[in-house]
Amino acid sequence: MTEDHRKVRMGIDVGGTYTKCVAMDNITHEIIGKNEVKTTHDAKEGVALGVVQSFENCMNENHILPEDVVFVAHSTTQATNAFIEGDVAKVGIIGVAGGGLEGMLAKKQLRLDDVMLDEKVDRRIHIFNEYIPKKNLSDSTIDEAIDRLVKQGAEVIVASMAFGVDSQDEEMQIFKRAESKGIPVTVASDITKLYGLTRRTRTAAINASILPKMMATANATESSVRKAGVKVPLMIMRGDGGVMEISEMRKRPILTALSGPAASVMGSLMYLRASNAIYFEVGGTTTNIGVIKNGRPGVDYANIGGHDTYINSLDVRILGCAGGSMVRINDHDVVDVGPRSAHIAGCEYACFTDPAEIEDPQIELVSPKEGDPADYVVIKLKSGKRITFTNTDAANVLGLIDEKYFAHGNAESARKAMQPVADKLGITVEELAEKILNKDYEKVSACINALAEKYQLDHDAMRLVGCGGGAAALVPYCAKKMDLPFSIPENAEVISSIGVALAMVRDVIERVIPNPTQQDIREVKKEAIDACISSGAAPDSVEVHIEIDNQSGKVTAIATGSTEVKTTDLLKECTEEEALKLATADFGPKTTDIALTCSTDKFYVYTGKRGNETPLRILDKKGFIKVQCSNAQAVKVKAKDYKAVVEDMWQKLAVFKTEAVIRPDYYVCAGPRVTDYSSVDLQQDELLMDLDINDRDPEEDIIIVGNVNDIG
Repeated sequence: MTEDHRKVRMGIDVGGTYTKCVAMDNITHEIIGKNEVKTTHDAKEGVALGVVQSFENCMNENHILPEDVVFVAHSTTQATNAFIEGDVAKVGIIGVAGGGLEGMLAKKQLRLDDVMLDEKVDRRIHIFNEYIPKKNLSDSTIDEAIDRLVKQGAEVIVASMAFGVDSQDEEMQIFKRAESKGIPVTVASDITKLYGLTRRTRTAAINASILPKMMATANATESSVRKAGVKVPLMIMRGDGGVMEISEMRKRPILTALSGPAASVMGSLMYLRASNAIYFEVGGTTTNIGVIKNGRPGVDYANIGGHDTYINSLDVRILGCAGGSMVRINDHDVVDVGPRSAHIAGCEYACFTDPAEIEDPQIELVSPKEGDPADYVVIKLKSGKRITFTNTDAANVLGLIDEKYFAHGNAESARKAMQPVADKLGITVEELAEKILNKDYEKVSACINALAEKYQLDHDAMRLVGCGGGAAALVPYCAKKMDLPFSIPENAEVISSIGVALAMVRDVIERVIPNPTQQDIREVKKEAIDACISSGAAPDSVEVHIEIDNQSGKVTAIATGSTEVKTTDLLKECTEEEALKLATADFGPKTTDIALTCSTDKFYVYTGKRGNETPLRILDKKGFIKVQCSNAQAVKVKAKDYKAVVEDMWQKLAVFKTEAVIRPDYYVCAGPRVTDYSSVDLQQDELLMDLDINDRDPEEDIIIVGNVNDIG
């Protein structure tokens, strides 16, 4: 091995049109090379073929040796597409419960109807049910139940028992019998440890329905990567933004649903170091919008085919308006933009057509797909060729797209194609372009406002981060209308692949524990660490964030770790003067009297004045903004004395309403970590803080931030 031997991270994103691979330096995160191939939906091997092609091309073109690769991962649309297309296996459920009233209720909850995926075309997951009373459970009764289910058509088995989250023995007995017969099987308590028997069983059934196909693809992909000589484990992107080893994906393929949007959010978070932003990925057909708040993406339970599940995924809203969306008109106005895009209609964008070709343009109104309204605009040229104009054309006409962006095209061509429609509507081409982009703005702004309300985002601190090939077609226009700053970074068109390449291993453990003790929390924390290591994380790299929901009694442990011991961070530290400039820019023009309130060897805390409020920013010493608060107080204190400060803030920063007292949220800067605590119970906050602070040096300086939580 030579001295200049590289360590390379490789990320592959499977998109609807293209599969893109990016190779990055493991230490500096510089991009070494990129490759893209058309996504191989129709190949015998499915999308796995495109994954391998882009991976091998990227290695060969950039002279990357197999031993150079220290990390390789890919996102996949296969789970999502399987649900959309109904390409799912038939599922047999074996339910188990105890006797008496409990058994009667559980038997009803365990009996599922078919899971409808799309009522319009009758796409469903076919479900067959068997029930075995716990007292009758044996290898022979399980075998008989499996045989009956297979006879009905079941291709995969689900084992689900009432209170199976407390003891897996019965579910594992069913697992072993199905496995001995060579039948794929899902254990419900492997998918989630939350109570709610029907929802847990349904989540397991949805997982099971894609298990056979996903296993086949996983095996094909892993085999090809091994043939290329790469020996590191193949990782798969999860819908919640983490990765897991392919061996874990074989058990829980449902975790990969929505991993495409997740990849792009994580690219923004990790490559761009966006700690607070509305994330905006604009493709050709759809736009994905999500939230990054205080360095964490918004996460919620996934809804699949209209069914709530217990699967965590990034809270990404998918809109049917994007760079290639076609325009719909009537005799008087623009009716809508999208959801069909130019490539669905088999048309080029006008702005990517030679202006000399655009002779005698005539309006045709078409249905891009059978059943669509016949009001989508296509422009027929003198040559007989058909093109169309899109959001990208409208933005080019208005001069909104800088030459450096992927979406930059020929404004003259766009203008010539749009002129007949402008004439028909009795307006100028510029007015037509405004109408087109306004239709998108209505959808985008409604989505952003809903996310801002859900995640309590401060408008003065909000910014848009635009990614995807079509970002410049929509983001500048929407940002201007909403009076928000925006950025479209370099390599925006491959941000999803970057997100995959830089992703961390992640696992989530959820338990229902009313009034948890420190010992309860320690056990959940340990389970999350073990699960994260099982998914491929290096033990020394795992960190755990704990959340407690007092209303439901749910304790959530989110463990993240890297696939190898972290390398040296080469980014140099910023000075106090540089940090002040970064904080000032983030506060925005309405904040005055900005000053450094306190600092440690790892963090700066700046506050300012805005009306009667004290906005606050926490920056790490690399210059990344970790926390934004609209109205907060910060105190530096010795670790041993932290409780007095927390209890003082609990009283002083409370907001008194007619119907309730709203207590502050806390952020604690201890060592290199910022941890947030947002319970409504002081004892619970202190319980969690004790777990994180008590193992530190009692004389160490830490910073306590109390954020006034006035949501009224």
